[in-house]
Amino acid sequence: MGCLDCFGGGSAKQERLEEERRASQEARAKAAEAAEKRQDQFAQSAAGRAARAQMQAAAKQASNTNKGEPTLKWQMG
Repeated sequence: MGCLDCFGGGSAKQERLEEERRASQEARAKAAEAAEKRQDQFAQSAAGRAARAQMQAAAKQASNTNKGEPTLKWQMG
């Protein structure tokens, strides 16, 4: 194959690599679009709304922590 690269074999390889790169780029774009669509559908579903509410409740609880007080208080005596 080394000799044939001189007569245009190399350009065919470059074209094939470019075609593979374009196909890969298209596949990534379609996958990203599908993932975004699934995420939107999930956000609109009851499970998505429940998950969002649970995350907001967890964030609210995390912000209302014990404000520096020790969780366990020991008493001597």
